[in-house]
Amino acid sequence: MTNNVSQPRKPCFVWRGFLSLALLAILAVPCAGQGYPAKPLRMIVPFPPGGAADLLARLVGQKLTERMGQPVVVETRAGGGGNIGTEYVAKSPPDGYTIMIGGLVLAINQSLFKNLGYSLANDLTAIAQIATYQSMIVVHPSVPVKSMKELIALAKAKPGALNFGASPGSPNHLGMELINVMAGVKMVHIGYKGSGPVLTDLIGGHLHCASVGFPGATAHVTSGRLRALAVTGKQRSPLLPDLPTVAEAALPGYNVSSWWGVFGPARIPPDIVTRLSTEIRGLMETDDTRTRLAAVGTDVETSASEEFTRLVRTEIPLWAKVVKASGATAN
Repeated sequence: MTNNVSQPRKPCFVWRGFLSLALLAILAVPCAGQGYPAKPLRMIVPFPPGGAADLLARLVGQKLTERMGQPVVVETRAGGGGNIGTEYVAKSPPDGYTIMIGGLVLAINQSLFKNLGYSLANDLTAIAQIATYQSMIVVHPSVPVKSMKELIALAKAKPGALNFGASPGSPNHLGMELINVMAGVKMVHIGYKGSGPVLTDLIGGHLHCASVGFPGATAHVTSGRLRALAVTGKQRSPLLPDLPTVAEAALPGYNVSSWWGVFGPARIPPDIVTRLSTEIRGLMETDDTRTRLAAVGTDVETSASEEFTRLVRTEIPLWAKVVKASGATAN
């Protein structure tokens, strides 16, 4: 005879209890960025004091302090063309408390230096782009040229006779090397430790030409101590609106616009990256920031982490080609 008596079922509230406990366990796990920031942040500057990176770090640090509610302490760790401070950040804990200002030179360094202790693409997080800037091509007044076409013509007529000064591996160095490559000329690079000594020797007539930044060069151009031929970016500068771009004046397609951005170690939790990126872009896009940077020939240009990451990874192989074609070295 078949037993039709069913087995007693477990009460449904038991299963509901299991589900409730599981849900509570999930909700009890804090988000990586919950309570961030809970202590001061460090903003590393991997370049010497007094330059554009230092200026930007202090501006961002001041305004980020106001937005984040925690002090942002600016710390200089210069040396090795920016590599010492960058490697330090790459090896720091990925908790969002150690960040840095970095520029185009770091992308150039990936091919310029051998055996680096970090990979810009893999060991750092590109948090936010903050600015772009361009330089100007200038000559000493004794050089008998008044345009880029005339400079190129003179360099072709006298191979190796013209020299230019720049810090080895800097955007100004590689920008001049790119002119050599695109124009098929050979102007000789003379290495310097910074833009200050370059300007000093250029004004003194010890150098023929150079690519130099607006902050240092503008006063010397307006006074007549230097002659400006062109700007290096894709558009004219409002500081010197009558000065053409190199592309307009002689070499179509030429564009050396340098960028600055904020980086951190790889593997920072995504919600912290988003918070930092949002706050940094917000402080950069204020009228006060735009006005302060425009006065030194720098434009606010921001992008979030994903877009900035794509820019960085595009720049690395692009400048590797220029380094190889020019034969430039870090020495």
